[in-house]
Amino acid sequence: MLALTRKKGESIIVNNDIEISILELRGDQVKIGISAPREVPVYRKEVYLQIQKENEAALSADNLTALKEIL
Repeated sequence: MLALTRKKGESIIVNNDIEISILELRGDQVKIGISAPREVPVYRKEVYLQIQKENEAALSADNLTALKEIL
């Protein structure tokens, strides 16, 4: 993991087309802004993990069996 120090108003660039900016610092919270091409998905980690979990559940054998019964 790369750890960088940034101040309010400063940014980092990832892969030439993604900019992550520090917008606000308030206590122990940091508000960041992410500018990325529309085709690049950006998720909070807890949302991403939930999507992965639901995708795995959708591929379970029980769901495939149910789908075969429908067809």
